[in-house]
Amino acid sequence: MRKLASIQRISKLEPIEGADSIVKATVLGWQLVVKKGEFKEGDLCVYCEIDSILPEKPEFEFLKPRKMRIRTIKLRGQISQGICFPLSILPEDVKIEEGKDVTEILGITKYEPPIPANLEGVAKGKFPSFIPKTDETRVQVLQDVLDKYKGETFFYTEKLDGSSATYYYNDGEFGVCSRNLELLETEENTLWKLAREHNIEEKLKSQNKNIAIQGEIIGESVQGNKYKLRGQHIYFFNVYDIDEHRFLDLDEFENFFSNLELKTVPMLERNYKLSNNIEELVELATGKSVLADVQREGIVLRPVKEIVDNTGRISFKAINPKFLLKYE
Repeated sequence: MRKLASIQRISKLEPIEGADSIVKATVLGWQLVVKKGEFKEGDLCVYCEIDSILPEKPEFEFLKPRKMRIRTIKLRGQISQGICFPLSILPEDVKIEEGKDVTEILGITKYEPPIPANLEGVAKGKFPSFIPKTDETRVQVLQDVLDKYKGETFFYTEKLDGSSATYYYNDGEFGVCSRNLELLETEENTLWKLAREHNIEEKLKSQNKNIAIQGEIIGESVQGNKYKLRGQHIYFFNVYDIDEHRFLDLDEFENFFSNLELKTVPMLERNYKLSNNIEELVELATGKSVLADVQREGIVLRPVKEIVDNTGRISFKAINPKFLLKYE
């Protein structure tokens, strides 16, 4: 689970050109603006990530104009992602430990964009337990992972800004899922429409194995249709072998979708030697979309040969700050 609020150390403080009352702070791999003199390098603080929704309490009153949500902003030319609070905002009985998750203690929740009716559908049940969900971790909290796998061959694809969908065929049953739910078949639901349009049930059944595929739906009535597309389209980014409990390697993934004649997310680089510099990876994420003349949301990075270690599957995202500034 994502730590929206946690106890973290301010590793660096730097001046901001032309600013007298604010400085740039680095926490984990995040850069943000703090008041000058409020913290010293090495101090512990309560760091809240972007997309945190803070409760309506007096100490957070200043966030009311932003509907209590922490967003990516720019101050004096410096991009600021997140916010630091002194440890004093924690209840007195909380044990202070670096890295401690204090999201629930502070009553913080995650912002979720509203889902249009055509995507929400009618729930059949919870998301299947035999398929991993599609959430990717942001690179800013993965310095240890980057250090461990520095120099390994990765590939990265464009992260599309849409709505995720999972389709599976398991023990003779075909299923359609949104991010968090399995959906009943209805005429108007976009996920089911795309399943019928692309003959996904028959294509998965033809593989003679239990399999799940995951993709991003973009187009009309999806996240404001930033790509200015007509209709709805799906681009796939995962194949999961349910029986073997593994995601397919890059070459298997590409062959799979080529054979099924289904589109995949845009490939940006297939032979990237992983850097452990977070700023460099965020810079890689910055740029225009392959699909339209708009800022891309970011990139997703994965090893060419799948890696699973004690932290889980090695797969993460870097988000384009220009995208966040424009669309948040």
